[in-house]
Amino acid sequence: MRFFHLSDLHLGKAVNGFSMIEDQKYILSQILELVRQEKPEAVLIAGDVYDRSVPSEEAVGLLDDFLAALSDLETEILLISGNHDSAGRLAFGGRLMRKNIHVSPVYRGKVEPVTLEDAWGPVDFYLLPFLKPALVRPWLPEEEITSYTDALAAAIRQMQPDPARRNVLLAHQFVTGAARSDSEELSVGGTDNVDASVFDPFDYAALGHIHGPQYVGRPGVRYCGTPLKYSFSELRQQKSVTLVTLEQKGSLTLRTLPLTPLRDWAEIRGSFEELTALETRGRFERVKGCYLRVVLTDEEDPINAAGQLRRYYPYLMNLDYDNARTRATSTPDAPVQPEKRPPLELFGELYALQNGRELDEEQRGYLAGLIEELQEECP
Repeated sequence: MRFFHLSDLHLGKAVNGFSMIEDQKYILSQILELVRQEKPEAVLIAGDVYDRSVPSEEAVGLLDDFLAALSDLETEILLISGNHDSAGRLAFGGRLMRKNIHVSPVYRGKVEPVTLEDAWGPVDFYLLPFLKPALVRPWLPEEEITSYTDALAAAIRQMQPDPARRNVLLAHQFVTGAARSDSEELSVGGTDNVDASVFDPFDYAALGHIHGPQYVGRPGVRYCGTPLKYSFSELRQQKSVTLVTLEQKGSLTLRTLPLTPLRDWAEIRGSFEELTALETRGRFERVKGCYLRVVLTDEEDPINAAGQLRRYYPYLMNLDYDNARTRATSTPDAPVQPEKRPPLELFGELYALQNGRELDEEQRGYLAGLIEELQEECP
């Protein structure tokens, strides 16, 4: 059984004011070409299909075109919702779709496998949408669920995968030890961590949520990463599709198929004059078509620097300074953005400032649960 592992398409995403639709359309066409060349039996999409729970008309149309084209190539399509998706909206019409398109339903305590056959027999694929403890507790009241690991472990026990068969799980969670990127959504102070041991019953866990390709603990627990870069923390990542081959039980082979974006991401630095003067800006010709972070080294801020630079670098996304002033106050390469930090961490800092001591474990646990409840009510 050969299948593609994809995740985190984030269709409809905009980054620093730039719509990614054109880039996404380009990369999906490239993935379709790889499907034509490799002819996998299935394509797995492990969540965050859209970038928000109510996607734009353009994003919905793009997914529709992609799924229809995949279906025409006579490959099985298995798709789950991620934390950016609305599980209910994504699952709508799933039972009416073409027979080779399988969408995870809203979680209601039981996940039945989609079974595909090859020369070595059946392979059971379990489609598990993004889960939080609060989504699992009502359906499994007999289970003690206080953490994300508890929630996943309980949901997997209900599946009862047959250890004699080949089992594949699609999941969208943060596994402890995985390296994050800046473009990922942060949860409550690390409480979303799932221990990799919960995936032990599966020959392969096709994971989504983390944007950098990597495995956690063993090759069979893998994030394929995003097909496109969505932040400058991903600057040096080679985006790819993971091609998985399962033969007889216990045989697993992974291969990455590189993807080439419509526009790459790059960073350049220098003085305003170096970046704009005719005699020197030729050095930067190679990055003009890239999404760009510029670091200016001028001691004085040029007037309307971003506007002027965009005359030469139309895809300028970020403009930072590295000079005596910024070095005295911050680190230009690692800007701290409060909105990117977990709410529990921010509250902990405020509490320590006001009370002269850190939150204790009981307080942290109570607050983590409270924040999770609020996030459930206000997604």
